Amino acid sequence: MTDDAYLFLVEDPATPLGVPPTAVGELGCMQTAAVRAWLQAQGVPAASPRLRLVSPEATAAIPADAERLPVPLSDEELSRLRHQTVPEPLAAVENELLAYRNCTDGRGELLARALAAGVAPHRIAELTGEDPAEVTAAAGR
Repeated sequence: MTDDAYLFLVEDPATPLGVPPTAVGELGCMQTAAVRAWLQAQGVPAASPRLRLVSPEATAAIPADAERLPVPLSDEELSRLRHQTVPEPLAAVENELLAYRNCTDGRGELLARALAAGVAPHRIAELTGEDPAEVTAAAGR
């Protein structure tokens, strides 16, 4: 297994292997000179239906004769790529988990800010559903 995702070309655009990079959203690697040069050498545009992307753990599925290029992805980009490859029932649950993560991002800071503003710890616990001990612990952050 490699630590890089891979861009590669399929002969038939109907091939279910990998994900078109455009389906993953904005990817920093697509703007690099290495990727642009590789695409130019292959004679395909970045939006080609033949262009695919796989996560590091799926690189063994790339056909041996396929033109390929390793590309580094950020953690967020890799998460979006993996999200595109899961079956729909799992994707729905993953969407819920992402929503949860987005709601809880900055949770500790919010609790500390509420305490600093003078909101009583028991009221913060009541409003947030947080354990009162967690609310009190936020005061020390």
